[in-house]
Amino acid sequence: MSDKIVRGRFAPSPSGRMHLGNVYAAVMSYVAAKSVGGEWIVRIEDLDRQRCKSEFCDMLLEDLEWLGLHSDGEIVYQSQRDEIYENALRQLEAKNLTYSCFCTRADIMAASAPHESDGAVVYGGKCRHLTMAERAALGTVRKPSTRLIVPDEIVVFRDMNYGEQRCNLLTDCGDFIIRRGDGNFAYQLAVSVDDAMQGITQIVRGRDLLSSTHQQIYLRRLLGYEVPDFLHLPLLVAADGRRLAKRDMTADMSHLRERFSPEELIGKVMHICHQTECAEPMSACDAAKLFDVGKIGVADCKIFS
Repeated sequence: MSDKIVRGRFAPSPSGRMHLGNVYAAVMSYVAAKSVGGEWIVRIEDLDRQRCKSEFCDMLLEDLEWLGLHSDGEIVYQSQRDEIYENALRQLEAKNLTYSCFCTRADIMAASAPHESDGAVVYGGKCRHLTMAERAALGTVRKPSTRLIVPDEIVVFRDMNYGEQRCNLLTDCGDFIIRRGDGNFAYQLAVSVDDAMQGITQIVRGRDLLSSTHQQIYLRRLLGYEVPDFLHLPLLVAADGRRLAKRDMTADMSHLRERFSPEELIGKVMHICHQTECAEPMSACDAAKLFDVGKIGVADCKIFS
């Protein structure tokens, strides 16, 4: 067993006020790291300059302070790290692993069949085979995104909650975007680079990101990074089974802070993810002492009233 200290993180996008789903991810990532004497840091994933606003970021950080969740390191903003991502992109380009893609979302949807297991559309690699002349002609019409070439290879990892996960990169994922047509770097590249550079050893997040983990592991290996441990959480759902969304205003932090103290909210989060038998108020530090990954389960969690 490694003696390396566990370092977890919470990496929200400030595209709106924090809601219960964010609180759930923040608390669980915090207690998972702190339960083994680890560190926990906050990273602001504000790559999308159009949707991410400074006022939302300020509220997010203040909400975390209110909850008693304090970062153990300097807070990193992805919007300030383009040069770092550019360097990673150049490494991939030097290995001839990238190409320009001129396809629109509509083009991809029309030309691709959904993957049978989850309905996700797998890119067929159309632009991978364009000639230089074709790329030049298309470049006069549309700014291309940059895709990473994936091999016909199976990536396997063991999730701390969902067990072994297998994925064929070519047939289940397809070549994926690492830089968008508007120039912004894609989530897959940025998160892989940042986790490595910040020394993240444990990633706790919702199961909606489980399928993207294989792509991130592949990217990490290409760039010479170590692969961290992954713990994916069941999603929070409403009483009718509908996935919780930002439009559910009763789950917005402004409403939650009117109804609950920080200790009550943390206690309720611990209860809905089966860490406690009842929703007993507790601090984040006390919650960390009770954390048991074996109790989380794989079924989605219904939110409290």
